[in-house]
Amino acid sequence: MTDQDPNNPEVISGDEDSQKTSTGLVLPHQVLPDKLYLIPVSNRPFFPAQVQPLVFSNQEWGETLQRVGQSPHKAVGLSFVGRMPGTDVAPEDFPQVGCVVKIHNIISDNDQVQFIALGMQRFRIRQWLRRRPPYLVQVDYINTPEDDSDEVKAYALALIQAIKELIPLNPLYSEELKNYLNRFSPKDPSPLADFAAAITTAPGQELQEVLETIPVQRRMEKVLVLIRKEQEVARLQSEINAEVNRKISNHQREFFLKEQLKVIQKELGISKDDRTAEIEQFEQRLEKLLVPESAKRKMDDELKKLSILETGSPEYAICRNYLDWATSVPWGLYSEDNLDLHHARNVLNSDHDGLDDVKERIVEFLAVGAYRKEVSGSIMLLVGPPGVGKTSIGKSVARALDRKFYRFSLGGMRDEAEIKGHRRTYIGALPGKLVQALKEVEVSNPVIMLDEIDKIGASFRGDPASALLEVLDPEQNTEFLDHYLDMRIDLSKVLFICTANQLDTIPGPLLDRMDVIRLSGYITEEKVAIAKNHLWPKQLDKAGLKKNQLKMSDTIFRKIIDGYAREAGVRHFEKLLQKIIRKVVVKFLENGESKLTVSAKNLEDFLGAPYFRKEKTMEGIGIVTGLAWTAMGGATLPVEACLIHHQRAGFKLTGKLGEVMKESAEISYSYTTSNAKKLGIKEDFLKTAFIHLHVPEGATPKDGPSAGITMTTALISLARGIKPLKNLAMTGELTLTGKVLAVGGIREKVIAARRQGIMKLILPEDNRRDFDELPDYIREGISIHFASQYDDVYKVAFPATSGQQKRGKKG
Repeated sequence: MTDQDPNNPEVISGDEDSQKTSTGLVLPHQVLPDKLYLIPVSNRPFFPAQVQPLVFSNQEWGETLQRVGQSPHKAVGLSFVGRMPGTDVAPEDFPQVGCVVKIHNIISDNDQVQFIALGMQRFRIRQWLRRRPPYLVQVDYINTPEDDSDEVKAYALALIQAIKELIPLNPLYSEELKNYLNRFSPKDPSPLADFAAAITTAPGQELQEVLETIPVQRRMEKVLVLIRKEQEVARLQSEINAEVNRKISNHQREFFLKEQLKVIQKELGISKDDRTAEIEQFEQRLEKLLVPESAKRKMDDELKKLSILETGSPEYAICRNYLDWATSVPWGLYSEDNLDLHHARNVLNSDHDGLDDVKERIVEFLAVGAYRKEVSGSIMLLVGPPGVGKTSIGKSVARALDRKFYRFSLGGMRDEAEIKGHRRTYIGALPGKLVQALKEVEVSNPVIMLDEIDKIGASFRGDPASALLEVLDPEQNTEFLDHYLDMRIDLSKVLFICTANQLDTIPGPLLDRMDVIRLSGYITEEKVAIAKNHLWPKQLDKAGLKKNQLKMSDTIFRKIIDGYAREAGVRHFEKLLQKIIRKVVVKFLENGESKLTVSAKNLEDFLGAPYFRKEKTMEGIGIVTGLAWTAMGGATLPVEACLIHHQRAGFKLTGKLGEVMKESAEISYSYTTSNAKKLGIKEDFLKTAFIHLHVPEGATPKDGPSAGITMTTALISLARGIKPLKNLAMTGELTLTGKVLAVGGIREKVIAARRQGIMKLILPEDNRRDFDELPDYIREGISIHFASQYDDVYKVAFPATSGQQKRGKKG
């Protein structure tokens, strides 16, 4: 017997033998039990209007299905749990509403069991009878109340129409619809809503909400939304497929037409396959070149290999790339040099102000080439501080000769394969930079600039500096061997110009192969000329300004140099000019101005307060100004000597001095001590004096053999308690016997003294020639004294005590 649940008129209780509905008798195959075994499903819930094969794990649910299969009703409950079954599913994870299904055609193997599920009716769990697999619950079945209102009929028609619209977009739905029409009446709204929900790809949680919605009209409202979403997805998918198919068909059509065209052209003899075309291309290149016999034989062998290789093989691509590089080298092709010295002078003078000695040295080099009718066999090394124009001089030389120019930087290079190429033993091998340069310039006699040669590194990949030994040796580079090409290339006609900031880090054997040309820093007058003729017009042009819009006088250029840009080069000076122009352009745009003049009054508005103030030369007892050379140019180097106490004799050095400077200081102390009587120093002073010798700016490393006489003069000044001559600077190394040795960097040191306003200098006698070779505008106004012994220095530095007047030559 069955009884109606008074709390829910839609729920009908039942037992295993019979079940009544509110409409009357029940067919035997529709009898459902009131106790059901439960199986969780994870993807989506099962609907009463659904017929579908299902697969479950035999290990987890085999016992449950075996018990169901032995029952007379063959019914099991399916509940949507939202995650993979078997992963610790608890009774609390099961929803209250599920779907009871009849199982047919159970097929079991070792791991899985498969059957066809026929959705029958919704159920609601009343009570749990077994809370672990196989799960057993007591259930109530849910019948949908009949509703034949016009609204329900309208929704049913809308659902049917939506399903019909979905069928053309996805043909799979047509089979589902046929199965449904075979089993249900289209006028039955409840199965129609369940069927419509079942054929969508909506998320499982949304479908579970549909399953739990009992009133037909509310259920159909939810399902209609899902169907509309499905239509949009199917329409978008259809458009994407159509676009992909269109592109594929176009590509296929083009491919077939091209293949047909190739066959037709081949039959008519007016076209060749890719391999034949490439071989002919390489042969045509070789006809225009004068290839040495040994290289020609190697290329012929590679061409034969290429002709028998399959185009799809990796070896074919390697062989083809090799021939492409080998035939791109301009064998025997040379550009004609312009050996007119007048033209060369004009080019150098128009590109650079100052550097007269450097330009003269380059003209001499070109003159020798003009006399021989050939420029080759020399490798120039331009050494100087940053920003003095080393790279631009290389470009000017190329322009003077009318040669092609190629530049690459060696700074930080650690792989010798960058110079000599990779061996052809792996994919991606390439020739070295020199072969790449020749391919780009298309002649065998370009000007190749090797920038920053003093900054080459070394690593486990090799030593690029050693690889350059062959390149930069005129006796060896006639047969330069690139590892990739494995053929001898003549580099003797190439004009190599190298640049460096200093010589210390360049290996000796490499330095020995190059002709060193030193570029010193610029003095103020040279910087003003460079700014007026080159830097300022260039920056105005970059900013799109005309000369009359922004004016700057030579006086302002000089103020910028003295207050902001005292470095040896002009790179920082150029950045300051750029800064002024940027700020002026902002003023033009914001204030509507169109003209402006940079004056002493508004200069600080553009550049701020000057970095450098007019410094007074340090003066006093024990203080002497020396001259030093650095990679950034020349600099003045004050030396201070101070008496600490008279308790014991001692000597202390500070100022971050290198080993050479420390040796110079010790020699100076020894010389002063041993010649104390001769120098007028009291005998007892050095026996008990503890002296501290300091070179200011201690954060700056200082090393080099040029401060010996400076330190000695400071010690004598301290010991005698007298000041050295005012406005005096000196440089020179001292021996224990008092001989003054020659030093380097005379030009830079003289320029540094002029920049500081020091016009009296003491130089070693052996540097007289270096001073005499300086341009007149650098020597002008300088009182110069040459010393071969320290006595000569003493007489100049302490004229009052020596009874001698200043001597020397005015340069």
